[in-house]
Amino acid sequence: MNTPYCVKLGDVIKEFNLEVITAPEGYEEIEITADDVNRPGLQLVGFFDYFDTQRLQMLGKVENTYLDQRTSEERTIIFDNLMQRKIPGVIVTRGLDPYPECVAMAEKHGVPLLRSIDPTSYLMSTLISYLKICLAPRITRHGVLVEVYGEGILILGESGVGKSESAIELVKRGHRLVADDAVELKKISSSTVVGSAPDMIKHYIELRGIGVIDVRRLFGMGSVRPNQNVDLIINLEPWQDGAQYDRLGLEQQYTPILDVKIPSLTVPVRPGRNLAIIIEVAAMNSREKKMGYNAAYEFTERINRHFEEAERRQAALEERIRLSYDTSNMHKPV
Repeated sequence: MNTPYCVKLGDVIKEFNLEVITAPEGYEEIEITADDVNRPGLQLVGFFDYFDTQRLQMLGKVENTYLDQRTSEERTIIFDNLMQRKIPGVIVTRGLDPYPECVAMAEKHGVPLLRSIDPTSYLMSTLISYLKICLAPRITRHGVLVEVYGEGILILGESGVGKSESAIELVKRGHRLVADDAVELKKISSSTVVGSAPDMIKHYIELRGIGVIDVRRLFGMGSVRPNQNVDLIINLEPWQDGAQYDRLGLEQQYTPILDVKIPSLTVPVRPGRNLAIIIEVAAMNSREKKMGYNAAYEFTERINRHFEEAERRQAALEERIRLSYDTSNMHKPV
């Protein structure tokens, strides 16, 4: 899938420690916009229908075994047909030596030719995962992202409601800051959203009355992390007298982000409420729900069992009264 985002070929080369065999001018700045990789089996036999020219191409042992059976002239035609389509690059895996015809056509058409010592299937899967993260759909939301007991908590709310103050209190209690004020959210799978901070404000947090502080320097390296899955959204809103707030937690709310439904809570804020502790409890409760335990359901079942038992006792009492009445009537003289 092609996306509006891109990753530079130079970054891919550094990330996977690829050897550069042919290096056309400006090859490191080539933009890759496809989050998939292609093994050009059909293309080597001349079938180019629906061929995505934006994908990196990967040649492994299977492709090399087929090419071994071709003559030098045939390999020249094969690689000429492949390279002339201006693909972003070709990666030869397993440390195999590229064919001279492949090198010649790569140089002719200005296509970077790279080599890796990794097995084809391993490199392909890890490269696709890397590209999907780099090219994932994304949005930026105003809020705070913290990691609490392993749960990624995205705190949202109006400006001044106490998001940053809650985050700094959580950091003091041993949890970790991911992003403050602006949170970049990426959809890396159909059920996973990952948040991070823009490079410009990474590790910084703004506290009204104090200003901007560097959390990493003030609290140490253990107080921050670069990214975190978003597991729970907490919406902070000013307390409104008369408003109906969920007191049992039976109804699970969800907030869609990039078409992913993420569990969410609404927490009313007023003076005297310790938001850091509330967020900690929400994180632990979220973990319990993932492990199959729901306190609200158990509490409701306990109440239902109490009323059912009370009804049974009442019914038994009424039955005893009825039997006693019937027995007393049977002994009365006619």
